[in-house]
Amino acid sequence: MRVGYLRPEGGNTLVMTLVIGTILGTLLLAYLSLVDNQDLGIRRSEAWNHAIAVAEAGIEEALTHTWYHQYALGTNNWELTNNAYWKARALSPTAYFVVAISNVQPPVIYSQGFVRIPRSPDYLPSRTVRVTVGPNTLFKKGMVAKGAIDLSGNNIKTDSFDSADPAYSTNGKYDAAKAKDNGDVATDSAMIDTLNVWNANIYGHVATGPGGNVVIGPNGAVGSKAWQDAGNKGIQDGWFADDMNVTFFDIPVPYTTGLTPTSGRVGGTNYNYVLATGNYLMDELELKGQAAMCVAGSAVLYVTGDISLAGNAVIYIAPGASLTLYAGGASTSLSGNGMVNANTSATNFSYYGLPSNTSISLSGNASFTGV
Repeated sequence: MRVGYLRPEGGNTLVMTLVIGTILGTLLLAYLSLVDNQDLGIRRSEAWNHAIAVAEAGIEEALTHTWYHQYALGTNNWELTNNAYWKARALSPTAYFVVAISNVQPPVIYSQGFVRIPRSPDYLPSRTVRVTVGPNTLFKKGMVAKGAIDLSGNNIKTDSFDSADPAYSTNGKYDAAKAKDNGDVATDSAMIDTLNVWNANIYGHVATGPGGNVVIGPNGAVGSKAWQDAGNKGIQDGWFADDMNVTFFDIPVPYTTGLTPTSGRVGGTNYNYVLATGNYLMDELELKGQAAMCVAGSAVLYVTGDISLAGNAVIYIAPGASLTLYAGGASTSLSGNGMVNANTSATNFSYYGLPSNTSISLSGNASFTGV
């Protein structure tokens, strides 16, 4: 009887196959894990970058809120907690922001944007943006208009003064010998030939909307005081820009009922109208001849119709008094002696034209010291 032996090659092949399969499987798992980690890293990076845009959306909402409700920050679902007004808003199922406005002046805004990654719900990247809100300067230029500005005529000039600096004012009042060159003139319009300087002297900068231009005559000049005093004409290099882009908000009706101005005597002088401290209302204001109005307190006057001063008529703002004038009529015409502001600060007289007030003219000896 003959006994045979099994050859070992078949077993060796099986073992080798298992080893190679294990190695390949391990490599494949490692590769898949690498791809998965790369994908997760990319998604996290995208979420990280997206979070800054979400935070900026919170900043925009807070800026809009402070612009329209700067004296009533607790409106529109903003809640006060720890001396700050805050609000949360979801922009999508995976993105939201929490924004806070500190209840101090000037306000500081903190906005934190969050973006959730569906594959990694426990990972919530966030970015925070901090913005300090500066006060809005209402009068940054000497003259600004939505539309066209036409400075035709003779001896037209714009300049500036500083009532707080004796080097640029006398007793806080304008002095032509001390004038500065900040009498800027600008229009928000981008239409061609919308800012016509002609032969005026603009001691300051000029600006139009994007793509706009300035029309200037042979004797006109725009630039610094030193440049114009040297006899130069035209526009000084760097004193024109076409980057004007601002928003003009309409002046609302201040009130619908008020006191009726009456005649009176102030400082030994009789006046047709005397305004003490309070809110006054008139259908129209017409002063002519020797007629005069005296403002003796902190007065607010709303004229629903036209305003006209002619002859030697005058509106006199006494020392220490102030006048805020709202004009609702189509036309305001100041001639005669115009507005006489006996105070050192132009802010003692403020003029607000409602949307219906489309024309303002100064002529004769009319003066205007105000804002």
